[in-house]
Amino acid sequence: MNIPPLVLRFPAVMLAMAAFASMAPAQNPPAAPSTNASNAAIISKPLNVTEKDARAPSDGKTWRLDQAVLTDPARPRVLLVGDSILNGYLSTVLRSLQGKAYVDAWVNPYCQSEKFNQALGEVLDKGPYDVVHINVGLHGFQKDRVVPGQTEKQPRIPVDQFEPLTKAFIEVIKTKNPKAKIIWASTTPITVKDKPTELDPELNPIIIEHNRMAAKVMDGMHVPVNDFYGMLVGRLDLKRNELHWNGPAYTIIGNACSDSVIKALPAGGHQQ
Repeated sequence: MNIPPLVLRFPAVMLAMAAFASMAPAQNPPAAPSTNASNAAIISKPLNVTEKDARAPSDGKTWRLDQAVLTDPARPRVLLVGDSILNGYLSTVLRSLQGKAYVDAWVNPYCQSEKFNQALGEVLDKGPYDVVHINVGLHGFQKDRVVPGQTEKQPRIPVDQFEPLTKAFIEVIKTKNPKAKIIWASTTPITVKDKPTELDPELNPIIIEHNRMAAKVMDGMHVPVNDFYGMLVGRLDLKRNELHWNGPAYTIIGNACSDSVIKALPAGGHQQ
């Protein structure tokens, strides 16, 4: 009896498909730590938050909290707090601190507010941290707050609240991590859209004023300031758009961040 070739081939095909399925990876495998620029293991948790100003995207990886996987209890811990600018210089800092400290990075679109201070406290609960470096500001200059009785939209940060809210931000760190060294970094310049070498005549003065008020608060609270604005205002040739920069600019401020953090690390290792 002659059996048609198709009948002979069909079981073979089914066997091959079964074998392939047994070798295929399982669906939805358990999450595993990834690695960052220093080849250190991290766990990255996206933030459930959006930025309504299209000019200020995360400009790289999404808003998130990156947490280093801890294996050496004696190694110091560092928390970097920042906006999309932190996304730009984070890799420089990670390479510089490789083997010297565990680095967590909280990349977020917040500005000075009670909500920001509350969220900061929740992040600090994942410490304690030995050094906290802060670089925020690109999400506080916008006028998009609707206030009853006002015909025009108001600044996100009320002018008379900038200093009290900034002071309260630092006080959260001092309360949650009393042994931590704190470093503030000024906000970088804003330039004209499609004219990255020209300072924005309307928005950049707001950045200058915010930097002035923040520096006043830091001086009163004995917190050193990394002058990111001063480092880059003369290097507008390194601008990529009105808010963000090209690689060499991020290297400049990334090195400044790294140097200040390294100097602040405790000589005796992580402080429990």
